[in-house]
Amino acid sequence: MANAVHTEKNTPEIDALPLGRTVAKPRLETRQNAGLTEVIFEGVWATYSVGSIDQQMRLLENKLSGERLRIEMSDISYLDTAGAWMIYRLLRSAKVRGIEASIDGMRTSHKVLLEAIARAMEDIDEDDSNGTRASILNRMLSTIGLAVYGFRNDLQMGLHILGAAVRGSQMKLGHGSGLSIPAVVNQIDRTGVTAIPIILLMSTIIGAIIAQQGAFQLRYFGAEIFVVDLVGILVLREIGVLLTAIMIAGRSGSAITAEIGSMKMREEVDALTVIGLNPVGVLVFPRLVALVIALPLLTFIANLAALAGAMFVAQTYSGISPDAFITRVRDAVDLSTIYAGLIKAPFMAIIIGIIASVEGMKVGGSAESLGARVTASVVKSIFIVIVVDGAFAMFFAAIDF
Repeated sequence: MANAVHTEKNTPEIDALPLGRTVAKPRLETRQNAGLTEVIFEGVWATYSVGSIDQQMRLLENKLSGERLRIEMSDISYLDTAGAWMIYRLLRSAKVRGIEASIDGMRTSHKVLLEAIARAMEDIDEDDSNGTRASILNRMLSTIGLAVYGFRNDLQMGLHILGAAVRGSQMKLGHGSGLSIPAVVNQIDRTGVTAIPIILLMSTIIGAIIAQQGAFQLRYFGAEIFVVDLVGILVLREIGVLLTAIMIAGRSGSAITAEIGSMKMREEVDALTVIGLNPVGVLVFPRLVALVIALPLLTFIANLAALAGAMFVAQTYSGISPDAFITRVRDAVDLSTIYAGLIKAPFMAIIIGIIASVEGMKVGGSAESLGARVTASVVKSIFIVIVVDGAFAMFFAAIDF
């Protein structure tokens, strides 16, 4: 409809049919004159009446010819969406054939209807075009581009949440500390203390499995004693902190997303803003602090549990006594090995907390949205934690740490 020229008449803005008046069926009259096709519309173009003229309109669309099309709408007594759609369909057929179209006698209400239908149809045509004509390569590149933009948006929102959490805590000169100790202690209990049993169980089993598989392979070379070196270095540098972070991401990260998302759904986050509080400082900061404190402690506990499980398997499977195991661990492991694992824990804790908070703030108004964001929180947290662990491993190797 971009090429249509509209001429408005001083006619009533509200289309209405007086009670008791006989409804005039829609009619059209066509005139051909030296490359100009004139179409005059009359009567009521409404949902309940346009069916009688649909076939005639389709014939007109198929037979359009000439250089120009002029539509006269001044005699239309009533027009609704169905009638406007049929007129728009005629205009679109003219556009496809390269025929210049103009409209005379159109009321403002008619213009609003036609423009709304034109916008809707342009969106539908664009979606259909993208879905049916785009090549596989274009769709692949489009998916990658959307993923990159989504990562950019998540990163930006994560940095915003981190900055807002620090700012909202009011930990700056002259304002004292806005850190709520009871809130942090409560979060440490929920994210750390209650996670100890599952961390102990998981780490003990993992340590036992690594020791058993290592001893089984090293037995062929008569070097079963080196299973202690294998378990000590692998657990303290990589496995202990990584598995603990993954467990916390699935357990506590999902809980944080669900809590913040539920508050978002119930508009409690907006209520905090209304009463003058920073939602990020109130909701996110205590959880971040709790995770930064709890995750290194849980990592230390996981390391001890894994070594204990490996010690038990080494004694029962390979005959290595606990004293020999501990002595070998002291010789194989130094403080840098322990620090290499513990240094990663605070960074992983911040990553888990920020991702969980970002996904929680993105929750919409439905339970489906909450479930999707919780799932995304766990998946993204685990993925980023593994990537960060690999980055630390390369960094430590580069500096010979």
